Amino acid sequence: MVNLATTTVAAQASSNRTVVEEVTGWLRIFSDGTVERLTPPGAEPFTAIVPPYTEPRGGVTVHDITTDRCVDVRLYVPEPAGAPSRRRPVLVHFHGGGFCVSRPSWALYHNFYAPLTAELKVAGIVSVYLPLAPEHRLPAAVDAGHDTLLWLRDVACGHNVVGADGPSAAAVERLRKAADFSRVFLIGDSSGGNLVHLVAARAGEDGVGALHPVRLAGGVLLHPGFAREKKSRSEIENPPSLFLNQEMVDKMLLLAVPLGDNKDSIYTNPELAAVAVAHMAMPPLLLMVAEKDLLHDPQVDYGKDMVLHGKEVETKVSRGALAHVFYLNFFAVESDHLTAKRTKELIHTVKNFIDHH
Repeated sequence: MVNLATTTVAAQASSNRTVVEEVTGWLRIFSDGTVERLTPPGAEPFTAIVPPYTEPRGGVTVHDITTDRCVDVRLYVPEPAGAPSRRRPVLVHFHGGGFCVSRPSWALYHNFYAPLTAELKVAGIVSVYLPLAPEHRLPAAVDAGHDTLLWLRDVACGHNVVGADGPSAAAVERLRKAADFSRVFLIGDSSGGNLVHLVAARAGEDGVGALHPVRLAGGVLLHPGFAREKKSRSEIENPPSLFLNQEMVDKMLLLAVPLGDNKDSIYTNPELAAVAVAHMAMPPLLLMVAEKDLLHDPQVDYGKDMVLHGKEVETKVSRGALAHVFYLNFFAVESDHLTAKRTKELIHTVKNFIDHH
């Protein structure tokens, strides 16, 4: 039976709250502190949840795992194909979304990273369920990334990291047996690219050997979400896309950085990010940029500033009328020749980077 009194009170409470901040189509924040995440028109196929599966698809299985390190991960592992001739690298993936939206289980990521697992011939890809802002402002996502590396260290040491038998435990064991934990690579899309930098810096703070036997062999920043308070030329001249517009840049990053900060913080400003790691050990980095990305200019500036401070950064620009994270738009990859060609080149560049580090 419905409690009419309770229903009326709830309705009154709902009607009394107001929207205090909104990112059109993606996010609403209400006066009572609650956050509502939305899906803008046209994005529904990309935000569809892909459940985990234990029957191989394209030679890969997918597992959602609750670790004992206060972080959840989605694990992509290739199906066994006999005894491997040598151990293979592991990728740790950070999704995008301006630190405020999206999940690893979205089709947007699954349709790229599941086949990438097989194509790169890695032992597995560990995709992190990041804590989202504004409920969990930075550095919460950095902490989650670091906790994932600690979980990988537990896996490498043979600890019981799942705590139960079943397909997930078997998948983790497959990862442990196949992985070369001295070749762990960070990879991230958009704001996840910022996390590649930030999590690598966090590991650098702890010093060489703190994660042993895990070693960061490199990082791949795919169209990272660097920006400043002063708009760059690319933000003014390049067109917006479904996955990035100026409102998202301005509002999401402000909601993500610590209270009192703005885009000129070490989390988002390319120059300040580079200065912050000037005296830290950082792994080699691959920086991928799209020519027509809104954030093209600050991304390129990040690479230059890092090199200026003695860091090894290789910058590659995908030429043509290609926008932010074009390679994740599986419809465009399937239907547009240029997008398909540049996505294939991007994957080849990432594979080459991993194979040589």
